[in-house]
Amino acid sequence: MSKRAYFGTDGIRGEANRYPMTAEVALRVGMAAGKVFMSRDERRHLVVIGKDTRLSGYMIEPALVAGFASVGMDVRLLGPMPTPGVAMMTRSMRADLGVMISASHNAFSDNGIKLFGPDGYKLSDERELEIEALMDEGLEERLAPPESLGRVARIDDSQARYVEIAKATFPRRLSLAGLRVVIDCANGAAYKVAPTALYELGAEVIKLGVEPNGFNINSEVGSTHPEAMAKMVKEYRADIGIALDGDADRLVICDETGRVVDGDQIMALIAAHWADRGRLNGGGVVATVMSNLGLERFLGQRGLRLERTAVGDRSVMMRMREGGFNLGGEQSGHVILSDFSTTGDGLLAALQVLAVLKEADKPMSALARQFEPVPQLLENVRFGSGRPLESDTVKGAIAQAEARLNGSGRLLVRASGTEPLIRIMAEGDDEKLIFDVVHELAGVVRQAAA
Repeated sequence: MSKRAYFGTDGIRGEANRYPMTAEVALRVGMAAGKVFMSRDERRHLVVIGKDTRLSGYMIEPALVAGFASVGMDVRLLGPMPTPGVAMMTRSMRADLGVMISASHNAFSDNGIKLFGPDGYKLSDERELEIEALMDEGLEERLAPPESLGRVARIDDSQARYVEIAKATFPRRLSLAGLRVVIDCANGAAYKVAPTALYELGAEVIKLGVEPNGFNINSEVGSTHPEAMAKMVKEYRADIGIALDGDADRLVICDETGRVVDGDQIMALIAAHWADRGRLNGGGVVATVMSNLGLERFLGQRGLRLERTAVGDRSVMMRMREGGFNLGGEQSGHVILSDFSTTGDGLLAALQVLAVLKEADKPMSALARQFEPVPQLLENVRFGSGRPLESDTVKGAIAQAEARLNGSGRLLVRASGTEPLIRIMAEGDDEKLIFDVVHELAGVVRQAAA
């Protein structure tokens, strides 16, 4: 595959107003993607654009709009909207393309551009490379004549439409009446829709992270800082806490005692519930190489399998589609329920957990921890430039570490697709060995990256 100049594992991402996350690049994305998705027929072509609550959205959005309009594509602006909501609206409005402006769980200073095809799925590598090739060509020759420029309008009811779609995924026979729920929206894209959906389904809703100011997205709140949610759950004696990230495509939850669980436990809970009711397709769950060995063992004991993919919810979704699975996700909290959505959706996953909680009629503490995780340690090593993983010293250290684990555990060393980080993860039944292996290897990588 050709080397990618702009797109990483989840769209284009970087520090706002620094290459490649500049207005100029956004303009070129709009022009190139517009051209790729405009067929040769005479009908009007449409793109829908959503965003989270970062200050830089005010810069990226108009640049994208100008790019799309300049090649003759009509634009509909959704405003603040969860990433999965943009995927849904792309299909619902019969658009040719959907765009989400977000850097997900990153700090406000970053931003990103994710693209969805007309089917609501993230674009393939081939399509992204096609767009990249056009971005570096003479786009000026492809401009629309004055009479064919795109028209732009805002969709005022987009959030209400997403709320209704989300509510329809909750079992009709159930209600959230009697449940006290803390919802932490990370001062991000779901700050209106998530509390509204929970309230309209009957819950008593305690809101956190619903006052975005352009700078506070993911700041000490949301799925990357679940301690804020856990504290509020205990303070208000809530039944459950739900924390989303900045673009609401992932979640973590906590029980009534404030104990936090990750995406692996959430997938285990939903998988067991669905399997009991004959609703789990594909004979198991799709997750990434990062998911805990405990999840694999838990599913195996129930005659279900765990299929592993490369990191990234796009890889998970591709395998789900190939194998006919309807549940998959990542330990980080992306949970994909393909009966309802084409990508990870924190709110939809939360509603399935709440359905289990209502049906079981037990406290969340009796349900949240479905399996005992195998000791697992992840350490991130930041690097400035170069490719530390190509160093012979690092390669030798990795081989040594794998020999020490000797089949009693797993080691995974990879470069992040969204940040300049080397991620080192090991897991196994011997906690001390795992700790030693990760810290020693991190030291070698750190030296190579210096």
